[in-house]
Amino acid sequence: MRQIKVFKSLVRDSLDTITRGSKKYHLWMAALTFMMLVGMYCYSIQLKEGLSVTGMTDRVSWGLYISNFTFLVGVAAAAVMLVMPTYVLKDIDFKQAVLIGEGVAVAALVMCLAFVIADMGGPSVLWHMIPGIGVFNFPNSMLTWDVLVLNGYLFLNITIPFYILFRHYQGKESKKSVYIPGAFLSVFWAVAIHLVTAFLYQGLQARPFWNNALLGPRFLASAFAAGPALIILVLAVIRTYTSFKIENKTIKKIAMVVTVAAQINLIMLISELFKEFYAPTHHSESAYYLFFGLHGKDALLPWIWTAIPLNVLATVMLTFHKLRNNFKVLYFACFILFIAIWIEKGFGLIVPGFIPGPYGKIAEYMPTGIEIGVTLGIWALGAFVFTILAKTAIGIEIGKLRYKK
Repeated sequence: MRQIKVFKSLVRDSLDTITRGSKKYHLWMAALTFMMLVGMYCYSIQLKEGLSVTGMTDRVSWGLYISNFTFLVGVAAAAVMLVMPTYVLKDIDFKQAVLIGEGVAVAALVMCLAFVIADMGGPSVLWHMIPGIGVFNFPNSMLTWDVLVLNGYLFLNITIPFYILFRHYQGKESKKSVYIPGAFLSVFWAVAIHLVTAFLYQGLQARPFWNNALLGPRFLASAFAAGPALIILVLAVIRTYTSFKIENKTIKKIAMVVTVAAQINLIMLISELFKEFYAPTHHSESAYYLFFGLHGKDALLPWIWTAIPLNVLATVMLTFHKLRNNFKVLYFACFILFIAIWIEKGFGLIVPGFIPGPYGKIAEYMPTGIEIGVTLGIWALGAFVFTILAKTAIGIEIGKLRYKK
């Protein structure tokens, strides 16, 4: 009974915390709410008219929604780069940032699930994905594996931080024997969620652009570059607008993780380009379409030729020690790296896999205004969820939120 009372008190204090703040905080939350309402309006049109209001067709059946889903799975998995040093290797420099990283993972997973719902056309068909009710087709379907690992990882990233914060809210230390096993499990689970997502594409033999042994490792490398890059930007905002202390050495260590992952990702990109263009076959047509256009069709050229220079520039800037230790340069490099990988793992990965079609026809894809509206609404939802989680967590960690007996 006492724990229920403490939980009720935590909920009341959290609601009080997230509804109070500066003028900038309220403007931020209002902007996110407006974007979510726009997204809901666009989604209502999609529910009414069907997926015909999107740019997707029977030839290109995955578009902006699945592109964002694939990218955000990597962002969620990147929390392991803070969890492992903190809970497994006992590096105290990561301790202040780990709860923020797990908050980013929760928000990313919420967005992943929202993008899946949007891509399926509506929530009314989700019962197909429920074991024992729908046609789950486990273990044969990679999609069912993806459902299990994503929901399992979401559960771990909610329960572990909640237990730690719940104990701190009561003025008690969290028991390592309770959360350390879950932390160890989350390390392996984080790798699993992105590998399973990669296998989902990699196992499609009829799509040679995806049927690549390097796809899984490259998914992990790009995830461990883009995810921590986003966490650095989030920590920069938190340091600026809150009293939560984030040491410079913490950000520098995360920046080193980003640097190494970005370098590995770039090496793998070069390896893929060599494979596709040094001795091209008819299976290289998807790559030719992406990088140079094919038969006069070149809708993706501006996207990919924006992503690659940004990727190279960010990696070069991060590689030099003096540039990386200049926080203004670091934040800029992390921002452009995040954008580059979002393009590369979004449009640059999903759409070319469908082009050309089985009979050689090229059906180009570009998102419609409805898709863009829904996408912005889901990103706003993720930012809204993270803001609520972070504001509560920071209040507990700095001692402002405490259970009053």
